[in-house]
Amino acid sequence: MRRYRVAETPAPYKKPAGLYVLGPADVYALSIRMTRHRQEVFRALVLNGRHRLLTTVTVGIGTLDGTIVHPRDVFREAVRRNAAAVVLVHNHPSGDPAPSTEDVEITRRLVSAGKLLGISVLDHLVVAKGGYVSLREYRPPHGYYDNPFEGGDECSTRAASTSSGT
Repeated sequence: MRRYRVAETPAPYKKPAGLYVLGPADVYALSIRMTRHRQEVFRALVLNGRHRLLTTVTVGIGTLDGTIVHPRDVFREAVRRNAAAVVLVHNHPSGDPAPSTEDVEITRRLVSAGKLLGISVLDHLVVAKGGYVSLREYRPPHGYYDNPFEGGDECSTRAASTSSGT
């Protein structure tokens, strides 16, 4: 007859303390105070491989409707901290979080620079009093949108094929 005994087992694994960025809502929660600024502020959330927040870096403070952002300023702290990824976030003082063509263009440029450095740009959020928009998830109500995170937007190609009658 086999005997059983009670043995202690290690406690379940717990995440190390810290803030984790799991999606756009987490970024918005970390950046909601940016909606109070009267000029554009551009920040980078620097993350490790498990998306734990290492630091937040203010990359630039601009004017009412723009700021100058350079890839070296965005990735400087990420390289210094051996980061795996960054999330970009900036505010629109107007209160409208809809991304501008300049927002899409700078995102495309930073995604490309991140690929060269081996640091993923997970998302770019535009925050405002009216809420937030994730450029990775953004789908305009109508029209073509060239998503800076993809080769092209599947919604726009679907819309183009339906308009041609197929």
